[in-house]
Amino acid sequence: MHNVKVLWGAILALSVGIIVLLSLYLTEMGGAKQPGADQSPGAESSQHVVARIGGREFTQGELAEKLTKHYGAEMLNRMLDREALRLEAKELGVEVSAAEMDRELKQMQQGYDNEEAYFASMQEQLGLSKEEIKEDLHYKLLHERLAIRQIVVSDTEVDQYIQANPELFKQADEWHLHKIILSTLDQAKKAIKAYNSGEDFAILARDRSIDESGSQGGDLGWVEEGDPFQPAPIMEAARKLEVGQISGPIKIKDGYAVILLSEKREKKDQENTVIRESVRKMLALQEGPSLNEYLINIRTKWQAVIVESTLKP
Repeated sequence: MHNVKVLWGAILALSVGIIVLLSLYLTEMGGAKQPGADQSPGAESSQHVVARIGGREFTQGELAEKLTKHYGAEMLNRMLDREALRLEAKELGVEVSAAEMDRELKQMQQGYDNEEAYFASMQEQLGLSKEEIKEDLHYKLLHERLAIRQIVVSDTEVDQYIQANPELFKQADEWHLHKIILSTLDQAKKAIKAYNSGEDFAILARDRSIDESGSQGGDLGWVEEGDPFQPAPIMEAARKLEVGQISGPIKIKDGYAVILLSEKREKKDQENTVIRESVRKMLALQEGPSLNEYLINIRTKWQAVIVESTLKP
């Protein structure tokens, strides 16, 4: 689950990059010298040196030009999408409630110890602030709410879906796992012996693990039972461990794993109303127009026009 959230965060990172590109583009446009005009402070900014190599200097204007050429159309279209959503929501009186934002954020934070740990991870790994994550989520939810506002899903349809898919609503346990990956069976046995002799698991992982998690002391964080991003043999071994217990050598594709279960918790059942609303929304999205089609329609309604030919798709 942790890996899924990091992947989602990587998608969010695109939003931040687009905003950065926008600022660079505007800097370049502001610095462009108009015919017959004197050199302006903006033009001086455009000539600001941002890098050097082998005597070659790269200016902010050059960087902005390249970024605009390759990403400008994508950036501008995203800006138009968001403005169309804002205008449509204002006209129709559609809003995203704080409660809806909180529910979605809690879903995104599964696999982390708490909210602070989630936001700290997004900041450290992707450079995303709490405010940036919330802004992107706000527009995502607003987009969905607008697209399905006229779609009616009955209670009977919700009941039938839940009854037909009980496995989707089963609550899995979560395990706080630590692992060491070693090349050979002998190395795995030696690591287990060292741990049982009193050596710290995190230090053993740091010094001996060939897996990238070793740099974090082998700490995988909270892992949901059945997590598809972990090898099946590791998940099967974890299921048999008691809290504080270390496994024996586990044969995996890259060698042998040794895992430690430091904590275990049962996921609390979601409130029935939350489950039902989630299903209702999913069914409405399936029945309604595609989200991309909806965006095209409201952009046309609000007369979105890209004037600059080089920024047209």
